[in-house]
Parts: sequence; C-alpha cells; structure tokens
Amino acid sequence: MFAVIKTGGKQYRVAKDDVLTVEKLEVKDDGKIEFADVLMVGAGADVKVGKPLLSGAKVTAELVEQTR
Repeated sequence: MFAVIKTGGKQYRVAKDDVLTVEKLEVKDDGKIEFADVLMVGAGADVKVGKPLLSGAKVTAELVEQTR
C-alpha cells in the first residue's frame, strides 16, 4: 500500500517504513506527525484518487531526526 501526500508545496509517494527528508515541521512532544493532505491511496489496481484531497484520509509518521 502506498499514499501520495503533500507537504511544503511538494508531493511525496510514501509507503510503510519509508524514510523521507522534508522541510522542517512542527512536531508534537511524542515525535508523531500527521499528514492530512493525502492526494492518493492505493495498492495494485485498487487506487483511490482525491479531488484534490481524499476526505478523511491521513498518514502518520514518526520523527527520526531534525537537522538544519
């Protein structure tokens, strides 16, 4: 399963256990991040595309490191 998210004016294709480098974001104390701007979600031939965003979809992530 994969998703296409939008953050910082860019789009990223993400899947479970991916590690991404994105612009600096505000992160909660527990290091969890939620991306609510989900453009597409799918697996194989079963793909759902938003117009432009998917309603109710979200991607959660964990902060690994913050750099300058």
